[in-house]
Amino acid sequence: METGELIRQARERHGLSQKRLALRAGTDQAAISRIERGETSPSPETIERLMAAMGERLSMRSEPVERDYDPLHMRATLERTPEERLRLAISWNRLAGRLTQAGQRARA
Repeated sequence: METGELIRQARERHGLSQKRLALRAGTDQAAISRIERGETSPSPETIERLMAAMGERLSMRSEPVERDYDPLHMRATLERTPEERLRLAISWNRLAGRLTQAGQRARA
């Protein structure tokens, strides 16, 4: 959600006009309007002040991201030169080909 939308939704939830919020927060209505329209990007301090003026608290959180890869393996791979990575990829490709042939022979 964009910052302006966050401010607008909180303001409307509290039944405040832009002018009333501006008076509470010590700014002017035009500043609130610019923020809500996304014309300005307020600092975190300004956002906290506006939220506090509405009796709300700004909170941010983070959550771990599920990964499809092993970060240690990725780091080790990136430490290799491009030539080393290419040689390794070719060797894995050859191994996969040999395994495919072995599987085909076993099924035959």
